[in-house]
Amino acid sequence: MDDPAGDLARLLGERFQDADGLDTRFAHESHVRMAAHASMRDWADRPLPDALLHALAAVALCSPTKSDMQSRDILVVTDPERKAGLAALIGPDAWIAAAPALLVFCGNHRRQRQVGEWRGIPFANDHLDWFFNAAVDASIVLGSFIVAAEAAGLGCCPISQIRNRAEPVSEFLGLPERVFPVAGLAVGWPGAPGRISPRLPLALTVHQDRYQDGGDEATRAAVEGYDRWRDERQPYRRQRRVRDLGVAPFYGWSEDKARQYSVPERADFGAYVRARGFSLD
Repeated sequence: MDDPAGDLARLLGERFQDADGLDTRFAHESHVRMAAHASMRDWADRPLPDALLHALAAVALCSPTKSDMQSRDILVVTDPERKAGLAALIGPDAWIAAAPALLVFCGNHRRQRQVGEWRGIPFANDHLDWFFNAAVDASIVLGSFIVAAEAAGLGCCPISQIRNRAEPVSEFLGLPERVFPVAGLAVGWPGAPGRISPRLPLALTVHQDRYQDGGDEATRAAVEGYDRWRDERQPYRRQRRVRDLGVAPFYGWSEDKARQYSVPERADFGAYVRARGFSLD
């Protein structure tokens, strides 16, 4: 990598329509790898040692954690029979079943309750914030694992739909009370180059000193401009819910997201979390 600053500028230009003028002189090859991230759904037929996955998990678990609570766990599933069973629970996608490894990142509130009981000290924080802390801890580790895995040459794809069937997944994995799945992750050696997905303009998502919102009309104009910019580079291959909503004359990111969330999804997740021993008050 002879010109990391130039490579980073090029990649950020592919990702953001308003990346001109960013100072990339600081760039290191690690920044270039992060900017080149692409979710992987195509796997090479190449062995993936458990020892490598566990080493990457150790690297990921070096990431920050709220108040040193360490309220997160990683389940590594590579046994073919177990992996097939988990993939069948998650969903019908062939790329999930074909992944050499499926990882599950969990929030863990169990240990904190245990150490209090062992020390004879009551736990006084049984409310929404503690669930949120565990979920954030697990999310930080998920992101850290992806960065570590991609630096080792692996490809990854997060799987939020593991929460669609959180209860049967928990039973299958033997998750005890107060341990819950935050996300899955398919991992393997890439079988093909990934695609860089264009992101929303930085002007919409990076704020200086205070939240800056130009109002609904300005936001709508920015989103619709992004829709067109993205469509020129990476048009959607299919439209969602055509039977119910018809064929849109122009199908951009905002149309896709509006259609995606026009039907209920995971409406039972709150009940599942409460049944796992959490109070969400």
